[in-house]
Amino acid sequence: MQIGHTITQFIIEEQRHAEGATGDFTSLLNDIFTACKTISSAVNKGALVGVLGSAGSENVQGETQKKLDIVTNDIMIKANEWGGHLAGMASEEMEDVYRIPDEYPRGKYLLIFDPLDGSSNIDVNISVGTIFSILRCPDGVKEPNEKDFLQPGTRQVCAGYALYGPSTIMVMSTGHGVNGFTLDHNIGEFILTHPDMKIPGDTREFAINTSNFRFWEEPARRYIEECMAGKDGPRGENFNMRWVASMVAEVHRILTRGGIFMYPKDSKDPKKEGRLRLMYEANPMSFIVEQAGGVSSTGRERIMEIKPRELHQRVPVILGSKNEVERVVSYHLGKS
Repeated sequence: MQIGHTITQFIIEEQRHAEGATGDFTSLLNDIFTACKTISSAVNKGALVGVLGSAGSENVQGETQKKLDIVTNDIMIKANEWGGHLAGMASEEMEDVYRIPDEYPRGKYLLIFDPLDGSSNIDVNISVGTIFSILRCPDGVKEPNEKDFLQPGTRQVCAGYALYGPSTIMVMSTGHGVNGFTLDHNIGEFILTHPDMKIPGDTREFAINTSNFRFWEEPARRYIEECMAGKDGPRGENFNMRWVASMVAEVHRILTRGGIFMYPKDSKDPKKEGRLRLMYEANPMSFIVEQAGGVSSTGRERIMEIKPRELHQRVPVILGSKNEVERVVSYHLGKS
């Protein structure tokens, strides 16, 4: 597919190579793209339409919701509930699975999403995004419940994210590499601008919230200490640190120029296994990173092989350039 083709052309071409394709999946993706265009518009208008600031409520994780968290969640639901492609939806902003209303037909897919990743950044005008993951609904299930969503990341049919920054970019994979599309506001279409994205195996750039250093396990502290020591340390090279506090922005940077992103296990809140949510953050981003030649791990196991126990389960996340991630994993496994 050539640079300059629309995202609709792209997915139709992919559909033609899929045996038995009915167009149902293509239509579902188009509904998701429409939702992300609408979210992009809401994010860009910000204070002009009164959507900045706190909503005065908390989500299921006990986190304070921004007004845009609620607005974007509603946008995703309304854009995807009516098309007949989905059997159910789940979101970071909803405690339970969202049931498709009776007036709409049911489909064979499940959609999981984080409608506004990095929303703590929205009031200071820093990049945020939307993350989504598509699974197949188990055969014969018409009214899916939570257990029907609890599939390992290896079962994902598609994963993607939209980044709302200086430009709006859609990055997605259906299991055949990773491609990026930039929204042309003049025509209202995503255009292929970043074909076949690849993560270089080596990097000298890491992204981590170092304010949590004292809470990390020894393997994570060891790795960051080595990076911080630069040329005078055991690595013998200087590293740069980046931190945006938006997973979409962090992963996009890694896809475009390499790097490693870490939110390792820590003791700050012993009741939490990790910081990031497995189903709608770690799994879809791991799918994309692996398709681009990178690696994604908790430090001890491949993220996409984890069998989920609950919809809002948290996990540690270490992903990005292959050789650096594997180094961190080796430290966790007690190897020198």
